[in-house]
Amino acid sequence: HVQLVESGGGSVQAGGSLRLSCAASGDTASRYCMGWFRQAAGKQREWVSSISTDGTTRYGDSVKGRFTVSKDNAKNTLYLQMNSLKPEDTAMYYCATGRTGVCAWYWQPAYNYWGQGTQVTV
Repeated sequence: HVQLVESGGGSVQAGGSLRLSCAASGDTASRYCMGWFRQAAGKQREWVSSISTDGTTRYGDSVKGRFTVSKDNAKNTLYLQMNSLKPEDTAMYYCATGRTGVCAWYWQPAYNYWGQGTQVTV
């Protein structure tokens, strides 16, 4: 069983930055795809970004060029650097792990463990 704990959320003015972290149990970061999703109030959960075990990254269109995903295998931690934040980025942000090291990117059924989320308010 994989445990994921997000942190780093908070309130920030438009144009500001935040860095989210997701601490994982075991050696998750080096074995599985890891991703970030978000869910705004009254909306469906939306894929934000993912990183595969070989370091390949992809982003949703709404965050491309503003957000950067990365991971530290030694610390077993996933990060999301969010710059140029907009009010529409306001949401609960969740990290998740995939079932393999190759990412299915936006396809949510491919992610089998989820954290509890951290709130970002812009």
